[in-house]
Amino acid sequence: MKKKTVGMELRSLNNLIKRYIENSQHFQYAKKITGTNGWIIAYLFENEGRDVFQRDLEERFTITRSTISKVLKLMEQKGLIQRLSVEEDARLKKIILTDKAREIHQAVKEDLMSIEKCLMKDFSPEEKDQLFTFIDRMKGNMEGSFENLEDLKSSNQ
Repeated sequence: MKKKTVGMELRSLNNLIKRYIENSQHFQYAKKITGTNGWIIAYLFENEGRDVFQRDLEERFTITRSTISKVLKLMEQKGLIQRLSVEEDARLKKIILTDKAREIHQAVKEDLMSIEKCLMKDFSPEEKDQLFTFIDRMKGNMEGSFENLEDLKSSNQ
């Protein structure tokens, strides 16, 4: 029997989730946006009562500055978001949803809830808590490994 690895199992699970999304009820309506766009739209929708900036999305989704900058630029071109200056600092741009994005959000929200329900079916509340604890630990391990890589890079230069 071949030994399983966490990375490969998570990649496989990610592929299954993508396949589920592609076959979901609202995918045709929302296929103009990528999975990442959908998660960002959901985050912005949930946080509409406060100012959200690019750095908030970088932190929430563990995405690099250059990647999120490209994603937001494309979302703006698609008419999903607007970036508005804030009075206290003209360099900062808060990110808000357009009506088009709100409509898409409503359509995909049902699908996201369905995915979560499918993923967590037959898990007890304790198992769910334990799973999230494990995932948080793995993320922390990976974030720590990036710091170690940066230390190694700077000491070799």
